[in-house]
Amino acid sequence: MAPTLAAERGPLRRRSSIVGVMARYFDVHPANPQPRAISQVVAILEAGGLVAYPTDSGYALGTKLGNADGLQRIRSIRGLGPGHHFTLVCSEFAQLGQYVQMDNDVFRAVKAHTPGAYTFILKATREAPKVMLHPKKKTVGVRVPEHVTALALLREIGPLMSSSLILPGQEDPMVEGWEVLEELGSSLDAVLDSGDAGRELTTIIDLSEDEPVVTRTGAGDPSDFEA
Repeated sequence: MAPTLAAERGPLRRRSSIVGVMARYFDVHPANPQPRAISQVVAILEAGGLVAYPTDSGYALGTKLGNADGLQRIRSIRGLGPGHHFTLVCSEFAQLGQYVQMDNDVFRAVKAHTPGAYTFILKATREAPKVMLHPKKKTVGVRVPEHVTALALLREIGPLMSSSLILPGQEDPMVEGWEVLEELGSSLDAVLDSGDAGRELTTIIDLSEDEPVVTRTGAGDPSDFEA
C-alpha cells in the first residue's frame, strides 16, 4: 500500500515556491485512521498547504477554504482553465446549505443522494469562497464522500476546496497513494494514504437551472436525474 517512509517528514511550512522538497506521507488504517496523523494533515492545511487525500471516487486535491494559492496550485497540477468547477467537499449534508442555494425540491434530491458518489453543481451563496466560483455562472460543486479517511479529515478541518486528482491527458483519477507521492511529491505538501481509494469518478449533476443536467456519468446512478 505504501512506500517505507516515515509518517513525519520535516518541519511544517509553506512550500508552494520550494522546488524538490518531497511531500510528507501519512499511511493510515482504512477503518480507523490514526487521529494523530489526521491532526498533522489538518495542521498542514491550516498553514496553507495542499494535500492529496483518498475518497470514494479516487484521490482528490484539497486546500482550506479561501486559499487562493492552494487553488492555483491545483490548477497548475491539473492543467485547468478558468471555467473549471471546483468542489466544496463536506463531511455532512447539513453543511451544504451554508454554501449553495437549494429550493425544497433540490434539497430533497441532494439529501437523498448524500453521502455518495455524486457531485452537485449549484448556485453559490455569499458564504462560498469567491475564489472557487465559476467566473460567469457563480456556481460551485458540492459533495459528501462516503469514505472513512476522507470524512475523518473533513470532520477535523471542515469543508475543503477540492478537485479530483486527474493528471493532464488522463481520464481516470489517481487511486494509489504511493503513485501520487512518486508522481507529485515535489508539488504537494502531504499525501494521506489509507489504501482504499475508490476507482470511479463521481456522477456530476448540474442543478443550477430549472431542469437537472447530468454532465458526467460516474459511479453514482444518474437515472433519478434523467428525464
